[in-house]
Amino acid sequence: MPGPLDGVRVLDISTVLAGPLASSLLAEFGAEVIKIEQPGTGDPARSYPPLEDGVSAGWAVVGRNKSSVTVDLHHPEASALVGRLASTADVVVTNFRPATLRRFSIDFEDLVAHRPDLVMVHVSAYGRTGPYAERPGFARVAEAFAGLTHRTGFPDGPPVFAGYPVADGVTGIYAAFAAMLALRQRDLTGEPQLADIGLYEPLLRMMEDFIVDYGATGKARERQGNENPHISPNNLYRTRDGRWLALPASTEQMWRRLVVAMDAPDLAAYDTMTSRIAHRTEIEGRVAAFVADHDLAPLTELLEEAGVACGPVNSAADICADPHVKARGSVVEVTDEHDGRTRLVQGSAGRFSGFDQTLGSSAPRLGEHTHAVLAELGLSPSAIDDLAGRGVI
Repeated sequence: MPGPLDGVRVLDISTVLAGPLASSLLAEFGAEVIKIEQPGTGDPARSYPPLEDGVSAGWAVVGRNKSSVTVDLHHPEASALVGRLASTADVVVTNFRPATLRRFSIDFEDLVAHRPDLVMVHVSAYGRTGPYAERPGFARVAEAFAGLTHRTGFPDGPPVFAGYPVADGVTGIYAAFAAMLALRQRDLTGEPQLADIGLYEPLLRMMEDFIVDYGATGKARERQGNENPHISPNNLYRTRDGRWLALPASTEQMWRRLVVAMDAPDLAAYDTMTSRIAHRTEIEGRVAAFVADHDLAPLTELLEEAGVACGPVNSAADICADPHVKARGSVVEVTDEHDGRTRLVQGSAGRFSGFDQTLGSSAPRLGEHTHAVLAELGLSPSAIDDLAGRGVI
């Protein structure tokens, strides 16, 4: 069954995570993605350990569903070739700094000359405007700049990075969303569209309480460990068998159910979130003691029967063995068409009634599709060989 983006062609001129994630998400729902890579080295993500036969194991996820075309963007003839590729594309995804795009002559205005109704999604550290527009940055820089790092960690310790560079993930998802908005606007107006996204911006937008709390109180939210500034109880609690349980009583109804499950009627007196936050130390201590009296599996079953939201802190091994994860296809086994190796990879997120997502083709070898894609542009084999001989591709 064709996906909803069947017929949409994406030119991915990005590296590492946020941009490639955006194009990968589009590909999972039917878009054709052509990835431009540097000859000889390719996307730096190809070299991130652990390596399998010299290629990053993570490349199986980062690079899947894409064709790889090598073009040396530093070469003076590269911009014309990228322009020809852009003329066949609906969307260009890039994450170079604005000045770099201008230096390579592949900025929005350059590529629109080849495709008048082109959509460009440009992810950069700080966006294309403002005094920091030309600063370099990666996910960890964006997380610190957006305030997430400031509020992560325990009160008596230093700020701490999240366990994964979430800015790349959040911005990658937002960039795919931005591509859909821009395509919709392009289809309504027939005009080219530029989506300009700073890497920090989706992360800042995600933290709904951060700025409004400061505006209302004049105080910046500080680190609170695993506690939630607006909710109690909301923490990670250790079970008798040494596992950890996430238990957020985020609503009054959830709190009342928890009180019943704990058989602690005296706690019913704290029937508002305000009162529970005021007595946070007592409440967190009582919940921690309750959890510590139970092993994880029977406790999870008890709380589930009571209608209390909770869940284990899973490792990768736990996730891969979980029956629900398997039933949903959240983790799947795929066979690499190049080396025959079977790998565990994340599946697509969500399930849809009218269409299916697909993992599609394996992550490509570097430059695997260069000749085929350029031949589609009308270049003869001798012309392609000439470009290769002169180092353009």
